[in-house]
Amino acid sequence: MLSVKNIHQYYGGSHILRDVSLEARLGKVTVLLGRNGVGKTTLLKSLMGLVPIKSGSIELDGKPIHKATPYERARAGIGFVPQGREIFSRLTVEENLRMGLAYKSAGTPIPAELFELFPVLRQMINRRGGDLSGGQQQQLAIARALAPRPKLLILDEPTEGIQPSIIKDIGRVIRMLADRGDMAIILCEQYYDFAQELADDYLVMERGEVIARGLGKDMEAQGVRQLVAI
Repeated sequence: MLSVKNIHQYYGGSHILRDVSLEARLGKVTVLLGRNGVGKTTLLKSLMGLVPIKSGSIELDGKPIHKATPYERARAGIGFVPQGREIFSRLTVEENLRMGLAYKSAGTPIPAELFELFPVLRQMINRRGGDLSGGQQQQLAIARALAPRPKLLILDEPTEGIQPSIIKDIGRVIRMLADRGDMAIILCEQYYDFAQELADDYLVMERGEVIARGLGKDMEAQGVRQLVAI
């Protein structure tokens, strides 16, 4: 679904991403690991078009998108859940979910599936986003990204600051979405055990480069835990 080849990215004179290549397959969770400051979030923002790449290519479903704007990439089928959630705190849960449908035709209904995946959102439908707990806000951010039914879902640190019970719920939803087979998922994560449990494929970054990659089932044998240990 996603093919990234040899991308480079700079901030000023600093070379942030160095010849990064990756693939995200339909029905699979591709986990991106690495210590803080190695370029993971910059890579995800580059995939979404929020920061430009200097060179290389990004293709979604066989079509080049590296020159497309962020809203064009969203319309092409990328759902993005940023680090820190970035919901609209003064809007209700329903209004936040409708923001995920902003480029759809007027009157497009909120998919009922979202309330099956995250039942708490139905209970909180008229509550303002800022009044939700951190875990509930994360569920709302994921549901908002899922509302237009993306082909590719990108999640940046979805367990950050979240209570363990909701981490389990989020993991269950990610696995369910991948197993459905109609979506590719990229998961950037610091919580190693959560990442290992979900990973079909993995990549490890260091200083803007991919230094290791392989199948999720091989992560322990290949010493990935030690590569990302602080």
